[in-house]
Amino acid sequence: MKELLSLFFTFARIGAFTFGGGYAMISLIEHTCVEKNKWITHDEMMEITVIAESTPGPIAINLATYVGYKKRKFLGSVVATLGMVLPSFIIIFVISLFLDHFLEIAWIAGAFKGIKIAVGILIVDAAVKMLSKGKWRAWQIVILIVSLLGILIISALSLHISSLVLMALAALVGLLTFFVNKKMKKEAD
Repeated sequence: MKELLSLFFTFARIGAFTFGGGYAMISLIEHTCVEKNKWITHDEMMEITVIAESTPGPIAINLATYVGYKKRKFLGSVVATLGMVLPSFIIIFVISLFLDHFLEIAWIAGAFKGIKIAVGILIVDAAVKMLSKGKWRAWQIVILIVSLLGILIISALSLHISSLVLMALAALVGLLTFFVNKKMKKEAD
């Protein structure tokens, strides 16, 4: 029971006090679950972040569900997921009951502008941590640089490319790298 309460309150704190959605929570989830509590390893965090991004639903909820499952199987996943979801649900529900024009209040609108900056910093922090702890090969760095340049060019030229096309290209690159890795391991053995 103690582990279940720990899971619930850990994710409830993250869910209640992190603005900006799932990507802003990645850094906090990693700090809490990998570094502080050692519930999962850094490699598991990297793998589950990729999986959580590509599966339906918010990434932070998917991460909480995985960590909960890792600790206490099905019941742990339910408890961790509820911990992540309930604070936001309750806060939004209460706000919707009492304030019709919440964001029209000047100081609240100003606070949310400041929060946007903090969210950006949290997302960059999570990316830097994950990238710095990875074991990189030259071809992976090339793929990263080409991808970043592609994103910058698409953004700078305001090109409208379907997200389905981009996901299909990413899947193709992922498959190619999988088969290249597999071939390299066979040759090494």
